[in-house]
Amino acid sequence: MTIRIFHASSPAATVLLAAAIDACCFTEPDRRILLLSRTGAAPEAEADVSETVGFARLRTRFDEVLSWNDAIFPFHPDGWLPRADDAPLWERHFRRAWGLGEEPLELVVDSPHAGPARALTQVFAGVPVDVYAEGPGGYGPTGEKLPPPAGTRVRRLLHPDLVPGVRPLLLGEYEVEPQIVPVGAITKVVGELADLDEELSEAVGSALELPDGEAPALLLGQDLVGAGLITAAEEAGLRLEMVRGAAALGHTRLVFAPDPYAPWESPAALLAEADRLGVGLTVLDTTRPVPADVLLHRLRPALVVGCTSAALFGAARFHGLPVAAVGTGLLLERLTPYENAERIPATLADAVLPALDDAKAVAAQKADGAAELDGLLAAVGFAMRPKVRPDLRPAAERYLSAHLDGRTWRYFKRRRLASLALPGVVPARLAFLRSNPALRRVARRARALRRGGG
Repeated sequence: MTIRIFHASSPAATVLLAAAIDACCFTEPDRRILLLSRTGAAPEAEADVSETVGFARLRTRFDEVLSWNDAIFPFHPDGWLPRADDAPLWERHFRRAWGLGEEPLELVVDSPHAGPARALTQVFAGVPVDVYAEGPGGYGPTGEKLPPPAGTRVRRLLHPDLVPGVRPLLLGEYEVEPQIVPVGAITKVVGELADLDEELSEAVGSALELPDGEAPALLLGQDLVGAGLITAAEEAGLRLEMVRGAAALGHTRLVFAPDPYAPWESPAALLAEADRLGVGLTVLDTTRPVPADVLLHRLRPALVVGCTSAALFGAARFHGLPVAAVGTGLLLERLTPYENAERIPATLADAVLPALDDAKAVAAQKADGAAELDGLLAAVGFAMRPKVRPDLRPAAERYLSAHLDGRTWRYFKRRRLASLALPGVVPARLAFLRSNPALRRVARRARALRRGGG
């Protein structure tokens, strides 16, 4: 008997896993376990994924649902890792607690280098692993260099086709083959959940009532403060910018959907700004989370506004809805360190989605973005993780030599390019120095001595 454990920490992840199962992306096991986790700063105060609207429908794909938070209590699920010597003890404990016996296992996890997924792959050493990426972060490099015993166990990377034609960089250092979860399977699952009228009405109420058939503009909240990306004041400013931008484009009915897993402040400032602009604004109650794709399916908004969330990309790709991005320039400027995982989503949103303050681009649904998107991602990915993906250096050098200009500089930092001896900060006549590994080693040693005061 084979048992497959699926780990998920968000409604979107559960939807993607259900779609992948429906699309026969997995062989049929004898037993499927859905292992849920809450990974916020205060997980005990968060709504569980099992409380999501439509979860009962998604749950039918699995034989059992378990809680990772309960299993490792009182440890925090985002930071807990077993000590190497203790991993076999934890495996025996979980096999007994979850009734796994000595049966063969398979894991399906999200980020193999962080959080519960990393702990699971360490506890169940030697078990085959499939990785999935639900959002645009999967197009970026692996967050850190995985040890070969972990990386070589990964068989494939499942992902939604958020940016058509672009190959994800995640786990490319192990030549893990990406596999797209079919768009039709995703929209079928979303449509199934969107038909739950009673549950949706209880969760979002009057937002589903469209007077005279008028489609609203949907504004997607995102927990940028909780992720440590910007300040609370800046995030509040972005929300106001969404309201102003949508109103400036002629939308008179707005719906704001806060991130259900973010601490939510009073909507008074947003409502006051909408009132000042003469537009109607409904702020959704997030007591019971609703998958963003379900809102997109039911509301069919005239415009979807957001920052870097997967739902913003999915609105355009899966639902054929007009979209606009806001705040990407601020994020690209503020993200620290350079290798911050949110850099790739911010880069993609900035490069491929129209900006909210560009009415012509929003109308045309085409961003004035960077040329050669694969080259851009290779350059940013190498600059983020040169030790993880050293193979990307030639592509990064080609891109930077040909495309670095006033528009594309926003995706890079001069000090970062200089530290990696990449085009853009080294004069062309000295370009040969970049390809000399001995000179690069000397430069690195000199920088280390300078930092150490030697």
